[in-house]
Amino acid sequence: MDEEQRNSEIEKIANLMVHDGVSPDEQDSGKLEKYKNQIKEDCNLNDEDAMKLVYETLLFRKLKSSDSGDLLDKGSDFGAGFS
Repeated sequence: MDEEQRNSEIEKIANLMVHDGVSPDEQDSGKLEKYKNQIKEDCNLNDEDAMKLVYETLLFRKLKSSDSGDLLDKGSDFGAGFS
């Protein structure tokens, strides 16, 4: 999967999560199963890679909703390792 396809899928899943009222802090794998299965279907990924993309989508949502204009300043809050 190329970067453009990956980003498109993350945005699609993020929108589904918002529509479903799923918190960006959700960690219950049962609640996230729907999104993992959608990613597997859309991108032909295995369970592990699809779940990684689900968690990347949650991180994307947290960063997107951040009140800081500078994501590099907030990166360490999410363990992204930005310096």
